[in-house]
Amino acid sequence: MSLDLAAIRIAHDRIRPHIHRTPVLTSERLDAASGASLFFKCENFQKVGAFKARGATNAVFALDDETARRGVATHSSGNHAAALSRAAKLRGIAAHIVMPSNSPKVKVRAVEGYGGRIVFCEPNQRAREEACARVLAETSATLIHPFENEDVMAGQGTIAVELLEDVPDLDLLLCPVGGGGVLCGTAVAAKTLRPSIKVIATEPAGADDAARSFHEHRLVYQEQKNTIADGLRTNLGAVNFALIQRYVDDVITVSDEAIIAAMRALWETMKTIVEPSGAVPYAAILEEKVDVCGKRAGIILTGGNVDLDALPWMKF
Repeated sequence: MSLDLAAIRIAHDRIRPHIHRTPVLTSERLDAASGASLFFKCENFQKVGAFKARGATNAVFALDDETARRGVATHSSGNHAAALSRAAKLRGIAAHIVMPSNSPKVKVRAVEGYGGRIVFCEPNQRAREEACARVLAETSATLIHPFENEDVMAGQGTIAVELLEDVPDLDLLLCPVGGGGVLCGTAVAAKTLRPSIKVIATEPAGADDAARSFHEHRLVYQEQKNTIADGLRTNLGAVNFALIQRYVDDVITVSDEAIIAAMRALWETMKTIVEPSGAVPYAAILEEKVDVCGKRAGIILTGGNVDLDALPWMKF
C-alpha cells in the first residue's frame, strides 16, 4: 500500500473541478457544552451529500480510457453508490451498484437519479460481495471498492488536507470508521501534515469490529451489525486495518442513543442536516468517550443523507 500525502495531493488536483471545498463550521454553544474548541468539517454539504464523492471521483478519473469504457461496479449501502454513479455519469461510463435491501430510500433514489444500475442483495457483507462478484463477471466492469481501493482512500484524505489548511493547529481529529476508507485517508494526511495530532476513530457499539480489531491487534469480522448508522455497517478492510494500526491513536465506540442525541443536537444547534453515521464523532464527545476539554478538535461530519420520513426521534 503506497498511500501517502503525495498521492492525496494528486487526488486533490484531479477531483477539485468536480467537488465542493466544504466549509468548517463552529458553534459557541457546542464549544461551551464540551469545554473545547470544535471545528466541524461539513462533508454533509459535499456533492451527493457525503464525503464519498471525493474518493469515488478520484478512482473513476484515475482509470485509463480503455478500462473506463467497460464501466465500474461496487457494493454500497448508499453514499459510495451515489458517489460512484455520479462520477461515472461525469465520465460518461456505466455504473453497476449492488445495494443491501435495507438501504435508506433517500440513498436508493440518489443512485437512481445519477443513472446507476442497481442490484439489490441481502443486508450482510457476504451477500454484498457475492452479488458484486456476479456483476463483475457479467459486465467486465472495474471494481471500485468503497474503502479498500487506494485511489478511493486518497480522495477521502483530501478532507484532512482542507481541514488543516483552514485550521492548522488542531490537537485531535475525530473521524467515523466503517470499512476504514475515510479514516485511512484522513489519518495519513493528518499525521503527515501535523505529526503531533491525535487521530481518534469513532464507531457504533453495535458495529464495533474496528474497535475490537484495533485493541486485540488482529482483524475481527462481525457478521451482524446492529446500529442506526447504516453507513458504518461494513467490516473493516484488511488493507485499512494495516494503515489504522500505523496511523490511528485510538478507536472508541458510542451507543445508538448517543448517536441520535448528537444528530439532533447538530440539527438543532447548527441548523445542519447530519445523518447518523456522520454524527458518530460528536456522539463520542457527548458520551465523554474522548477527552476534548481545553483542546482544539476537528470533527468530520461525513454526510447528510437522511430519510426525512423516518427520523429517529419521531413518534409514529
